[in-house]
Amino acid sequence: MNSILVVCEGNICRSPMAEGLLRAALPAARVSSAGLGALIGQPADEMAVQLLKERGLDISDHRAAQLTRQMCLNADLVLVMDQIQRMRVEEMYPQVHGRVFKIGEFTSQDVPDPYRQPDKAFRDALFHIEEGIKEWLRRIERL
Repeated sequence: MNSILVVCEGNICRSPMAEGLLRAALPAARVSSAGLGALIGQPADEMAVQLLKERGLDISDHRAAQLTRQMCLNADLVLVMDQIQRMRVEEMYPQVHGRVFKIGEFTSQDVPDPYRQPDKAFRDALFHIEEGIKEWLRRIERL
């Protein structure tokens, strides 16, 4: 597993948090993130930055990017936040069918969007991201 792409809607909340956690856990892998409707060029949400800082990770340099076909084709694994996003990515880029999965694939959880929500929503989203990543890491390490 050399390249992982994490996708959410705006690429300022969920996917930057997941990207930061995966980069820390898999330093040899290329990990990136993008949004289906990215707020292009915007930094990660302040709460996302703060929560990862609490975990010793700095995502303050993150800037939102729009998902592209090439990003998907370059990824060995594309992780999305829910089933609707999975379907959207596979509809837009059928070539990546079979490489797109929910981050909560093995926990049967979607990651709710905390955008413009209170801090608790960010903490809940991060909890689901962390749980999903734990399961993915177990599987990736076996490869």
